[in-house]
Amino acid sequence: MHVQEWLETVPAVAVYALVGLVIGLESLGIPLPGEIILVSSALLASQHGHIDPVVLGASATAGAIIGDSIGYAIGRKGGRPLLAWLGKKFPKHFSEGHIATAERSFEKWGMWAVFFGRFVALLRIFAGPLAGVLRMPYWKFAIANVLGGILWAGGTTAVIYYVGIVAESWLKRFSWLGLVAAVLVGLTSMLVLKRRAKKAGQTLEATEA
Repeated sequence: MHVQEWLETVPAVAVYALVGLVIGLESLGIPLPGEIILVSSALLASQHGHIDPVVLGASATAGAIIGDSIGYAIGRKGGRPLLAWLGKKFPKHFSEGHIATAERSFEKWGMWAVFFGRFVALLRIFAGPLAGVLRMPYWKFAIANVLGGILWAGGTTAVIYYVGIVAESWLKRFSWLGLVAAVLVGLTSMLVLKRRAKKAGQTLEATEA
């Protein structure tokens, strides 16, 4: 069976559940490739009509928000001993240097570190648990968590989905040139979002200084 035919046989509900689960676990503090899963699924949705991009984006958003909330609760209860334990289990991601960098970001940006952290792989893993460890007021965390989850998950799904549609349309006319152009558009869009997030954080830091 060809790969494309096999993908068409995968139940849509399984794709939604996988995306929500992986992103939720990543947001909870477990280092998983949430962004890669989301991008791959959004491309799959653009090529196969049985996957609804709106439901996909909603599943990703729900996973991000719920996962971060659980991570916050665990971090608030576990405190710094939890970070030490994570450092032993996942030394590559939860090293003392990474924790110190993330903590400085939280101290400088506050709730904005949770919001913009969605667009940075390292902070995306740290955001929930570290906000709980540092005892950030829950209402601040909740606002940043919900808004950041919607913008990151929903925005990524929309951008990649439409890039996939454009790529498929252009491929019929310009072969590989269309694919190259579509990929460049997608990468540029993602870089612009990340650059804006970084610039906003630097602006906030300068204002506080």
